[in-house]
Amino acid sequence: MNNWMANGAVALFVILASTGLFFFVVTRGALVLRGLMPGARDDKSHVYPIYSNMRLIKLVDFQPIISAILLFQYHRLVSKIVSGMQQSDLKNKRVLITSCAFGNVIPRVVDAALNAGAERVMIADIIPNELVHAKSKLGHFSGKVDYVEDNATSMTQPEGNVDCNVIFFLLHELPHHLKGRALSEAGRMLAPGGKLYLAEFHRPELWPLRALSWIYFKVFEPLGLALWDTHDPIDCLESMGGWSCERTTYLFGNFQVVTATKL
Repeated sequence: MNNWMANGAVALFVILASTGLFFFVVTRGALVLRGLMPGARDDKSHVYPIYSNMRLIKLVDFQPIISAILLFQYHRLVSKIVSGMQQSDLKNKRVLITSCAFGNVIPRVVDAALNAGAERVMIADIIPNELVHAKSKLGHFSGKVDYVEDNATSMTQPEGNVDCNVIFFLLHELPHHLKGRALSEAGRMLAPGGKLYLAEFHRPELWPLRALSWIYFKVFEPLGLALWDTHDPIDCLESMGGWSCERTTYLFGNFQVVTATKL
């Protein structure tokens, strides 16, 4: 029994270490290596390979994996957004999803928008492969969804073009100087009275969870720690003016959904 337990512990350690190494290589590690290479940077330089390489996208976008990464809060976070949309008047209006995300958030948001009467749903992402992958999940919504290659920090869409905008775990991956620009663009595209739904990480309340989160961010997502203080999304929005914001947190404050209404 002791040998069995020891072997099991070793196997679990190897699995966890291998998984951690894989995600480091295709996320922060790749960006570190890219930064050491000569050449000009472009608007996509901050994007992880895991979000641009189609093979990696298909390998990782598996609902149990995505749910585990968000400590099994994924369903609750998406449900909060969907519930808000279902209670809104979206009849003959337009909904925007800014940046694709893994898991079933896009199908659920599109379904909620159309059931609430939305005329069109637009999905915008800077990476073409993400749009192709998102489209593969939405075959039964054909004809009601537009796929647009666009940059969340400098959108080409006209001002006041949408009545609802969903941003799901994008801010923590953006360089700090682009976080505010993404929020500013989100507001510019919203019509007065429109709502922005923003799901993100948040500073945990319990110190053990906060310590573990701090280690996670330092290793995998160093740009995300700014959401705890200097680039808190509600602080950023309220400093711009013209917003009414509310925040719901989950798992002892580790995650948040911000619902912001443009005044």
